[in-house]
Amino acid sequence: MRNRTWLLLAVLGWWTLSGLVWVGQIATMHEAAGQAPDWSGTLRKELASAWLWVPLTLFLFECVRRQPIERGRVARALCVQGLAVLAVIVLRTVAVLLFNRWIGWYEVLPGPGEVLFTSVLNNTLSSWMIVGVAHAGAYAARARQRERQALELESRLARARLEALSAQLNPHFLFNALNSIAEMVHRDPDGADRMLVDLGALLRHSLDNSHNQEIALRDELVVLDHYLGIEKIRLGERLQVEWAIDSALLDASVPQLLLQPLVENAIHHAVATRTTPGAVSVSAQREADRLVLEVSDDGGQRAAAPGPGVGLSNTRARLQCLYGNGHRFEIGARPTGGTCVRLQLPYRRWVPGEAAA
Repeated sequence: MRNRTWLLLAVLGWWTLSGLVWVGQIATMHEAAGQAPDWSGTLRKELASAWLWVPLTLFLFECVRRQPIERGRVARALCVQGLAVLAVIVLRTVAVLLFNRWIGWYEVLPGPGEVLFTSVLNNTLSSWMIVGVAHAGAYAARARQRERQALELESRLARARLEALSAQLNPHFLFNALNSIAEMVHRDPDGADRMLVDLGALLRHSLDNSHNQEIALRDELVVLDHYLGIEKIRLGERLQVEWAIDSALLDASVPQLLLQPLVENAIHHAVATRTTPGAVSVSAQREADRLVLEVSDDGGQRAAAPGPGVGLSNTRARLQCLYGNGHRFEIGARPTGGTCVRLQLPYRRWVPGEAAA
C-alpha cells in the first residue's frame, strides 16, 4: 500500500511537471511568432492532457506487474501489453470526444476516425515508453529482492554454521571435563566433588548464554575460571595460571567459549604431559580499535606448536564466520620457550541482546 502511494505521487508529479513544461514551450513559441500567449487556455489543455496520463500510466504499470516480459512467456506478455497500449489509445480518443467541449483541445472537433488516428500517432510511442519504464522498475525491484534474499540466506547459513560449531565444541569440552572428573573419583573423591560443582556452574553459565554467539569478556572469564578450577584440582601444583587482563576491557564483546578451548589446548600440550610445574598465561589488551587476546604457555620440553585439534580448528572457523577478514588468529613459538596463541578482534562494547543468534 505504501509503495502504491509513492508510485501514485511520483506519476502525478511527473505528468504535472511534463504538462507545465509543455505550457512553457507553447507560450515561448507564441511569443516567437509575435502572438500573445493564451496562458489560461494553454494551461487548461496541457494539464488536462498530462493528468489524463496518470490513471493510464498506473494501468500500464499494473499490466507489466501482472505480465512482465520474461523468459518462457515473452509472446503472452507482449500480447497483453500490446492490448493495454491499444486500450490506452482508445481511451484517450474517447476522452477527447467526451471532454473537448470543456477542455478545448480542438476548436472544431473532427470525426471519431480522425481523432483515433491522431491518438495513434501521439500516444503509441509514449505508451510503449511507459511500458519500458515499468519493466525497468520491475526488474530493479526484483534484483533488490533477490539481493535481500541472498543476504538473508547467507546470514541464515552463517548462523546455522555457528550453531553447528558451538554444538560441536560443547560436547567436546564436556567429554574432556568428565574424563578429568572420572580420573579423580577414586583417587580424590572430595576433589571430584569440587570439580563437579565447577562443571555445573560452568554449564549453567553456558546455558544462560546459549542464544548468544558473543558475550562480554567478563562473562567469558567467569567461564574460564570455572574450567581452570576443574583443571587445578586435577593437576594440582603443576598448573600455574597468570592473568594480565586490562579491567577497562571487561565489557568488550568476544565470542562465547573462545578462551576455554585455547587454554585447554595449552594445558593439554604444555602442562598435563609434565611432572614439573607449568604456567599458562591469559592476557587482554587494546590496540587502537582492536582487542588483543593472548593465551600462552611456557612449553616445558615441547619444541613446536601443537597441531590443529577440535578446539583450535573450531575456533578458527567460528572467528571466520563472525568476523571474516576482520580478525587475526596467530600461533607461534615464544622466544623463551612455549607457544603463544594471539587473537586480534574488532573492539566493540557488548550490549545485551545485540549479538543474539
